[in-house]
Amino acid sequence: MGSQVDSRLRKYLFFFLTVALLTSTACSDAPTQEGKAKEPEKPSAPITGRQGFQMTYPSARGWAADAMPIRVRSMDLETVKGGDGKAPLWEVTYVSPSRSRIRIFTWSATDEGSLHKGVYGAPDDSWSGPSGQERPFSSTQIETDTPAALKTAIDASDTYLKKPGRKPPISYLLQYTPRYANPVWIVLWGNSVGSAEHTITIDASTGNMLAHD
Repeated sequence: MGSQVDSRLRKYLFFFLTVALLTSTACSDAPTQEGKAKEPEKPSAPITGRQGFQMTYPSARGWAADAMPIRVRSMDLETVKGGDGKAPLWEVTYVSPSRSRIRIFTWSATDEGSLHKGVYGAPDDSWSGPSGQERPFSSTQIETDTPAALKTAIDASDTYLKKPGRKPPISYLLQYTPRYANPVWIVLWGNSVGSAEHTITIDASTGNMLAHD
């Protein structure tokens, strides 16, 4: 009789020890898994202007079947830097002629301020058609990408680049105006056309330099 009791006690003891061990293991794993979940997501690598357009295009066409780009421009981020024709943030403005609406889509390498990582569409607004020089253009006309545009711009800017003094960061603007037959990339040493120290205008279809300032 005593041996049967001892056998049962041993079984119960083994059972409780097993449960305690499994509970301890689960508890020790939980903080590790929780810690991994809280790790910040790494930023994406900067991309080219045409890639920025291609990233936003499906979302724009989902918004409006006839969506057409009217402007593509690069922007800077504090936490991610661009270079070699690539940028961490691209802002692409689309218009829908049939709906008379305009909407901005952004691609961002990371979350920063009000910006969202990846593709994000801002609320749309009314659009009554071209009111200034800019015109919507076809995506098939973007055959030259920003790295190639940058190389052409640097090759044509020897005099400017040899001037003493620190040069401002380079940015990019793609637009289509009646002045040229195709959309153009404007490579800017500065943040805008009006404030840039130096600009080179390049045909986005042929890659040829059209103007410099």
